[in-house]
Parts: sequence; structure tokens; C-alpha cells
Amino acid sequence: MSAHDVVAGFSVQRLEQIADHLDDHYLKPGKLPCAVTLVARHGEIVWQRAQGWMDVERQRPVTDDTIFRIYSMTKPVTSIAMMQLYEQGRFQLDDPVHRYIPNWDRLAVYETGHWPDFGTRPAGTAMTIRDLMTHTSGLTYGFLEQTPVDAAYRRLKLDGSGTLTLDKLIERLADLPLEFAPGTAWNYSVSTDVLGYLVQQLSGQPLDDYFRDHIFRPLGMDDTGFHVAPEKQSRLAACYLHQPGDQMKLQDDPERSRYLREPRFLSGGGGLVSTLQDYHTFAQALCQGGEYRGQRIIRRDTLDLMRQNHLPDDKDIPSLSIGPFSESSRAGNGFGLGFAVRIGPSPHSSAGSIGEFGWGGLAGTYFQVDPARDLVLIFMTQLMPSSAYPVREEIRSLVYDALI
Repeated sequence: MSAHDVVAGFSVQRLEQIADHLDDHYLKPGKLPCAVTLVARHGEIVWQRAQGWMDVERQRPVTDDTIFRIYSMTKPVTSIAMMQLYEQGRFQLDDPVHRYIPNWDRLAVYETGHWPDFGTRPAGTAMTIRDLMTHTSGLTYGFLEQTPVDAAYRRLKLDGSGTLTLDKLIERLADLPLEFAPGTAWNYSVSTDVLGYLVQQLSGQPLDDYFRDHIFRPLGMDDTGFHVAPEKQSRLAACYLHQPGDQMKLQDDPERSRYLREPRFLSGGGGLVSTLQDYHTFAQALCQGGEYRGQRIIRRDTLDLMRQNHLPDDKDIPSLSIGPFSESSRAGNGFGLGFAVRIGPSPHSSAGSIGEFGWGGLAGTYFQVDPARDLVLIFMTQLMPSSAYPVREEIRSLVYDALI
């Protein structure tokens, strides 16, 4: 195949500009450690490239089978798991959460004070499973650092620690106030970790076993899980933290990483590691209506429901958000059951289609599915936070520019 070929409606020569852009603007200047990119259309990989170092200190090149911390790209996996149980009639979207977590029947909304002495008011509305799936639950994340409530999350280490378990998370959240009445605002949160707990409760399986049996094994996602097996440790990338002056420092050494051990806390919100190929398989199944290579993980009509905007009054994320952060906060993006969904034009980008959906992770990973164009984009790197550079939007623009 020459660089001038047209494949599946893409100019291969223009797709090559993605590699040039990443090399010139991010890899050579030392802003990103690595970049692994995949573009697929009509079920076939059109373009794929691995660039940079999976471990800068040891000068180990990144490869197509490098294992990445995908953080919040775990959320769509958990959401699919939950909706598999929905298909089995285990719950309804508007069921109150306290039906399944009884001691959550007394959740209230923050008014004054600091942990452990909060003043609250009645929520007025019961949190539903739909609220959990759309981040309209009133829960939060400690790392947002905006309110006395998220300060309590940090104090109690509810974003994850060596001693946290799903049971402890659920128990401690019962004693903390909500940021707002469920269903009235959008705030990125531990909601999907709560969904992971509900997957366990509804299925009777630990979350890792459920993922393996009902998603990973059927799709052949052999390198995806909550930790890295000993025989695969040499493939785990290093993770870096953005520093002032567009520098980076090592955040997680792959030879001493906590991902080398089985975790006590199975985080459905951000605990998985995966590879480019594995996540492409998952995203391709979503692009093809829930089935890939003869294996169906979700019904087409269920996925259609997930791809609708479930935010109140059909609003987008920016108009409903009270928090400072989202992995996809562009105007025109609503939120479905587990991922952002494009519902209208964006003033910041012409790339993409109405109905496209996707999400990203804390260390810069990203995926997008565009059913209208039968297109899948996967991008992997390992630099925290994901907001350090606009690289995802730049890659999106280059991909769409390459369409003939």
C-alpha cells in the first residue's frame, strides 16, 4: 500500500499527517512519552501507528501490544456490563438506588460545614440507576478539589487507596452528603464505581470475573483486566505526570507499579489496563451494534438506548455541569448511558458526526465511535492529566480531514 492510496474512503497520505503531527509537536519536544493510534472503518483497520517510548527512562519503544492504564475508559465497559443485566430484567433505569443499597435511603444534599460535621437538606428526589449512569447522581470525585464534599472524599481516600474496597466505598458514601439533588446537574464522579458494585450485587460475581466471562473472553480481549499478569509485565508502559514548562516526570514506574498486583478495589470507574487492539475490539463491537466477529455483548436496541442523550431537557454537558472537569466537555456533547454523545454542533470543532460517542481516560487515552461514518478511533498515551494538551481534538480533526 502506497501513501497515496485511498482505503475505505480515507486518504492514507493524509492519515500519515497524524504521525507527523504527533512526532513534531509532542514526541520530539518531549511533551508526550508515546502515542499509539488506530483508525478503523467498515470494520477494518485503515491506519495504525506506534510512536515514542513506553518507558522513557529505559528507552523502551512503544509497540502495538503495549499495555496502558486506561482509567476512565473503564466506564463504558462497566456500563455495558450493567446494561447486559438490564437486558435480563435485573433492574429498571429509574429504579431508586436504595432499592439495591438499602442504607442509601437517607442521602441528603450538602448545605454547610466540613467533614465530619455537615449540614444538609433533604434531596427531594431519589437517586436512580439512570442518574448513576449519566453522572447526574450528586456524587463527586475527590480530585476535583472544588467543595467541602470532595474534600471529604479526599480525606477518606474514596478515589482509591490500598485499603479501599467496593464494600467500603458504598458504606462510606452513605454517610456523606450529595453535591446536588439527583437529576438536577452533571458532575464527574464515582458513580460508575457504584455501578461496578451493583454489577456484583445483581450478578453474584466479583466484577473482574463478570467482565472476563461476559465481555473480555467473548471478544478475545486477553490483555484487559484490573492488573497485569507476571508474564505480561514487560509490556506495561510507564505513566508520566505533566509538569510546568511542558515537561513530564515519572508518575508510575512499570517495574514497581501497583498494577502488577491484584487490587483490593475493583474500580469500575477507572481500574482497567488494556491494549490498543483489545480496546479496538470493544469499540468495534459498539460500532457494529453490539457484535463483533460473531460475538454479541449487547443487543442493538439496548445500545441504541445507551447512545441517546439522557441528560435532563436534552441539555449538553457544559450547560448542566457544576464541576471543573470532564473527559469530553465540548459544547454539543450530551451524555448517554456510559459515555458522551454528540447531540449538536460544537463551536470548537467541525470534526465528527451527530450521534458519535466516546470517552477518555486520565492518562490521555481516548476512543470515539462514529456510527454515521462507520468509524472507530483509538488513541493511547500515558500522560496525566488528560487536559494537559489538546492532542485528542487535533487527532480527531486530522482523521476527519483524511476522509475523501
